[in-house]
Amino acid sequence: MQVHYSLIFHLPEAIVFWIVFIWVFIPEVRLIRRTVRAPKSPQDASTINTIRYWGQLAFFSSFVVSFFPWLLLPWQFTFFVFGTCFLIVGGILRRVCFRTLGEYFTGAIIVKKDQTVIDKGPYRWVRHPSYTAGFIVDLGVGFALGSWISVLFLFAMPCFIYARRVRAEEKALLETIGEPYRVYMARTKRFIPFVV
Repeated sequence: MQVHYSLIFHLPEAIVFWIVFIWVFIPEVRLIRRTVRAPKSPQDASTINTIRYWGQLAFFSSFVVSFFPWLLLPWQFTFFVFGTCFLIVGGILRRVCFRTLGEYFTGAIIVKKDQTVIDKGPYRWVRHPSYTAGFIVDLGVGFALGSWISVLFLFAMPCFIYARRVRAEEKALLETIGEPYRVYMARTKRFIPFVV
């Protein structure tokens, strides 16, 4: 089949992709809405705005370039399946992180004085599994779109966003929780167990 734009706009692939996409992003939209309505947190250092605005720009740009056939990757269906599977895995991991952190999972960075270090579930292995999940989701969308520029945008932008976010978050955690978090940092990696 000759494909002139991303498979996410072709039937029947579009049905599968958009069902998965909506399932993945419904909790994200709710989280952002709650965060926007809440009082601003000085600990956040405006990283929630970085996530919102730069993330939206990356997604919008990625969808636009997927309409240019000369930017599409070969083996569109393989990349579509691969990307959709990434979306599902990332969505599941994000939900596990939501449940594991419970009340401490917030859109903006808010560390409370009585907060303890959560080191169970995925947090046993890495400090920021929800950002790992976000990265997986973003790459999933890029691969499903099937454009090498989309993959590039949705790889580079999370690197920028999460680097800034993690610096601010770890600073707030160290200043508020202190030594217990420092010990936790010493024994865990940020995003990928035993790697980085």
